[in-house]
Amino acid sequence: MICLAGNLPALQVANQQVAGYDASWIDEALSRAAVASNRQDFPFINEIRDGIIHYLENRCPLRVFALEDLFERMRVMLRKIGCHAIADHLTPLAPPVTVSLVRSAREAGNGYELVFFKILNEEIDALKLAGAESICFCDLDECVQLLMSDKRSPRKRRAGEQLKAEIGAFLKRFHKQATTAERKLTLTLDL
Repeated sequence: MICLAGNLPALQVANQQVAGYDASWIDEALSRAAVASNRQDFPFINEIRDGIIHYLENRCPLRVFALEDLFERMRVMLRKIGCHAIADHLTPLAPPVTVSLVRSAREAGNGYELVFFKILNEEIDALKLAGAESICFCDLDECVQLLMSDKRSPRKRRAGEQLKAEIGAFLKRFHKQATTAERKLTLTLDL
């Protein structure tokens, strides 16, 4: 079951679902589209955002709404009110996404750290392609336990600490490589 805050549907961003989000990312997406269409004076951002939130809270029949479908609806709405240039420049932007590392660890399996990093890389790429710019990773301890099995010998603990450091370093390297002029990607690790 999905817990919905404020009766908002969860947003499907690549393979992840985001619930309990605010509306600041809608403002940012509309502002970027206005700037890209050379309309810095676009005065309707608050009204459009409020209309989108009203639709999501009161009229949307879905419990999970794909982010790309939401942005397509936003483009249609912008065209209906005569903002064709802004609609043409509107690109999907996701609210902050939280990703559990446990899913990638389970998919990789016990002892397959290289497969884990490949899966994690693919997950980040998919989220970025879907419009995510802020991704927080969590459940590091559980992830390492799954990858290394549940044995708690001193040697396993040292190897587990090393694997935690490697995961943190991987995310830092990915964060540095992923920043582009048009879209910034922020990766964080919640310890």
